[in-house]
Amino acid sequence: MASTRPPLNERMYAPYKIAALVEVLAEQGIAPEDSLRGSGVGSDEIYDATVMTSVGQYATVCRNAVALRCAPDTPFRVGQRLHLSAYGMYGYALMSCLSLREYFKLGVKYHGLATPTVTIEWTEYPDRMVWTFPDAFKSSPSRELREFIIEQQYTQHVTHLQDVAGGVCPPVKACFSYPAPAHADVYPEYLGCPCFFDAEQCELVYDSAILDRKPQLAHKLTAALLQETCDRLIGQAKTSSGVSGEVYQILMSTPGVFPGMDAIAEAMHLTTRTLRRRLEAEGTSFLAIVDDVRRSLALEYLRTTKMSTDDIAMLLGFSDAANFRRALKRWTGKGPGELRG
Repeated sequence: MASTRPPLNERMYAPYKIAALVEVLAEQGIAPEDSLRGSGVGSDEIYDATVMTSVGQYATVCRNAVALRCAPDTPFRVGQRLHLSAYGMYGYALMSCLSLREYFKLGVKYHGLATPTVTIEWTEYPDRMVWTFPDAFKSSPSRELREFIIEQQYTQHVTHLQDVAGGVCPPVKACFSYPAPAHADVYPEYLGCPCFFDAEQCELVYDSAILDRKPQLAHKLTAALLQETCDRLIGQAKTSSGVSGEVYQILMSTPGVFPGMDAIAEAMHLTTRTLRRRLEAEGTSFLAIVDDVRRSLALEYLRTTKMSTDDIAMLLGFSDAANFRRALKRWTGKGPGELRG
């Protein structure tokens, strides 16, 4: 199961990550003005929840931290400070989920709401659960910045699982696809597990025995409400950002009509090839957007109209109601009756 990263410069996140990093740097005597230089974020804005920032702006502050020769444990201390309560609805949805297995699934599904600097994937094996970070070393030309971001990401994962589990729940091991840095002894101190360098890929490994554990704040109704809110926020992000947002809006403006990719590209004054390339750069595809539009419309029709399942299936371009039901099950895990109820 994999997440995708949003466009680098879309301003869609409260500045909580930037604030945490600025705080840690200030404790080392680095002035906020120096930490924030070139980011476009003012020191008076980092605690303003109405200010929206981008992944790119956070990366700029990380780059400044590296250039200012911050303490080697800076990214680890930032990761420890980023508790799930700082993440708004995303954080609360994860804390209220019904098992740690569900936490891992939702962490990927809603990762786009969390100012993501890397793509994350999780895979469950019989004996272990593995987080991997497939693009951790593609997003920056600077080795120091790439290592800074992965160090913060790993510590953040450890902190979040502790928040959900209600106690220490360390990984079995952590693997890094780069040579041991000079401060390698810091890694196990913050991650609470053996750390291995020069590995094939970046991995954070947990014992699969924890997956059925119940989070300390698990609550069925709260989890359902917050996950619904997160679904809506993810949908809003898709409809408002980049080329994918424009495609989404065109498709949503003509419900019941699903033009092909060639027609959409022509409407946007692009070649089909250029549209495909731009969507890939935003971590999505035309088929994925069509699927998401169908999902959004299906939920809207089921909840707000009395149309029959057959009529909704036909309106959304499904060959029959059975295919529509299968798609609903894939999207939501539920059938039409449950969604209407």
